[in-house]
Amino acid sequence: MRMPFLFALALLMTTPPAIAAPPDAERKPFTVTAPFGASRQDDYYWLRDDTRQDRRMLAYLEAENAYADQLLAPLKPLQEKLYGEIVARIKQDDSSVPYRERGWWYYSRYEKGKDYPVPARRKDGPGVDAVAIQAANEAGDFAAEQVLLDVNQLAAGKDYFSVGDYEVSPDNTLLAWAEDDAGRRQYTIRFRNLATGEVYPDTIKGVSPNLVWADDNRTLFYVENDPETLLTVRVKKHVLGTPAEQDPLVYEEEDDSFYMGIGRTRDDKYITIGLDSTVSSEVRYAPAADPREFRVLAPRQRDVEYDADHHGGRWVIRTNADGATNFKLVTAPSDATSRKQWQDWLPHDPEGFIEGYELFDGFTAVGERSGGLERVRILRADGSQQYVAADEPAYSMGLSVNAEPDTQWLRYGYTSLTTPATTYELNVATGERRQLKQQVVPGYDPSQYATERLWVEARDGVRIPVSLVYRKGFRKDGTAALFQYAYGSYGISMDPGFNGPVVSLLDRGVVYAIAHIRGGQELGRKWYEDGKLLRKQNTFNDFVDVTRALVAQGYAAPGRVAAMGGSAGGLLMGAVANQAPQDYKVIVAQVPFVDVVTTMLDPSIPLTTNEYDEWGNPEQPQYYEYMLKYSPYDNVRAQAYPAMFVGTGLWDSQVQYWEPAKWVAKLRDLNTGSAPIVFRTNMDAGHGGKSGRFRRFREQAEYYAFVLDQLGVAEKP
Repeated sequence: MRMPFLFALALLMTTPPAIAAPPDAERKPFTVTAPFGASRQDDYYWLRDDTRQDRRMLAYLEAENAYADQLLAPLKPLQEKLYGEIVARIKQDDSSVPYRERGWWYYSRYEKGKDYPVPARRKDGPGVDAVAIQAANEAGDFAAEQVLLDVNQLAAGKDYFSVGDYEVSPDNTLLAWAEDDAGRRQYTIRFRNLATGEVYPDTIKGVSPNLVWADDNRTLFYVENDPETLLTVRVKKHVLGTPAEQDPLVYEEEDDSFYMGIGRTRDDKYITIGLDSTVSSEVRYAPAADPREFRVLAPRQRDVEYDADHHGGRWVIRTNADGATNFKLVTAPSDATSRKQWQDWLPHDPEGFIEGYELFDGFTAVGERSGGLERVRILRADGSQQYVAADEPAYSMGLSVNAEPDTQWLRYGYTSLTTPATTYELNVATGERRQLKQQVVPGYDPSQYATERLWVEARDGVRIPVSLVYRKGFRKDGTAALFQYAYGSYGISMDPGFNGPVVSLLDRGVVYAIAHIRGGQELGRKWYEDGKLLRKQNTFNDFVDVTRALVAQGYAAPGRVAAMGGSAGGLLMGAVANQAPQDYKVIVAQVPFVDVVTTMLDPSIPLTTNEYDEWGNPEQPQYYEYMLKYSPYDNVRAQAYPAMFVGTGLWDSQVQYWEPAKWVAKLRDLNTGSAPIVFRTNMDAGHGGKSGRFRRFREQAEYYAFVLDQLGVAEKP
């Protein structure tokens, strides 16, 4: 018998934890109608409150949190142990690799026991370089340092705090930064005089974290958000000392399917406005010395994407124009305004996807993908080229911070599932390579772990790459536990990089796998195209087929598989839970996008209109019907579900809290199994969870403990 919600809430307050019942949200029929007439019933629509103030809604979320507390109480010792292990692998007073820009060396460092970074810089001079600065930081010698921001002081007393972007003026004297104290990604810009420390009264609210100074050192360009949808809609400029409400409009985007960003070109000559939808791009540019008029580099055209940078007296443009599915590089003159002026430079390769590039005085570095792995190609001015070497079968490699173009040294990053993040410099003239830094992981011995790259055949015959890591001594005998992760949307690739918390799973005999499923871009643009819109089901099939193959090959026992995904990866988890619940013992879905049809029917929800070309527009019957077939919330049915841990943030601006809330309420009604469902809401956090480097590990330790318990994983052998 279903208990009324308020009675259940009262019961939680009086019943011993051992016999507590999960909350039961009230059902209130509500009809959601599509413009062409199709309708659906949504019994939990009432849980949506855009103001986040409805008492009944908040009471339900608090009741779920209270239930989670009781259900997880026996696992508290394991949570604490996991948290201790994870934090022990963090070098608490670590710092980033310094890079030089305009006569200063910039880096960010942490102080022991503190949550937030301290961005700082040191003046260039004799004997000052990246290695010397790292040695000084390691020794605690900060005498020559200038602190840009002490984020720990700014965050004091706040439940959430984040600095999204900060920029130093071209003359090195002023700092502008964007901060968010709610987690909703609505930022406030502030200014500081770096010589005196004075914080100016100028304040600009409701913006994205994207800042660019003009050459006059008084004018800052920024992007203003729509207050309701949070879309980036207007570029404005602020002159220090003038009222922010009078800031002049530079550009306004009328098409709400486009995102907007601003930047400066490699040679510092131009300020750019970049406009991107899922299938189209446009770049506007103006001289940084006199940015009054922005010209269009090439007018937007559907199914033509491009991005551009300027150096050496020309534009270099990465584009998929003219059938270059995996993108190519072209060049154009500095005054270009049309694609007719583009000339091919690095041609399209059907086997290699061009992901990015960096321009230098004597060479160009190109970030690419081939065979499901990343690589870096060096194109020299004399026409010769080479690829940067890698040493492991599964790894991640990419361009690092290369702030200045007048150098022979290329910085790049390298990591794998067993190798902590490493920054190298390669001299493209001599071939000399030097390691600048490797992430320090106290107590970790990479020789004790092994990584593999497998290929699994999906049900339609397509081969799916899989990256695996486990502790040496693992036997492929079909008895182990498996933790499988994936994302599979937006063309975002999940590369096999080092993950410190995962070591706690490996040390307990768990195999960790990343499934590089369609919807990402690991195998090029087609890999993405085959996992979106009317081919989205491929994403879900790939994940399940990888699981079944790993079990069949002896990497895991059939009843000891955990799955995890977040955001659009949470959609993956919801679909998998509906379509193949028998294949998973436990599922973790963080900030999951699970109410696909209703959300995509509502253009007032942040990000909806930008994503019609990702998911489809359900105002059109073919997309409505296809999305309805896989939308996790709409397909919950009477069946036994795996154990589930679902997390969200009340102030999430990307996946609204009510999606997982409604999904869990419906799961509680229809689930015929006895496996526990935990729903945890961070009442003071957004899409990324709690702020601070340690607080998020508390959350991770909580769901790790839940997963290990469900998998029947004992303590470390």
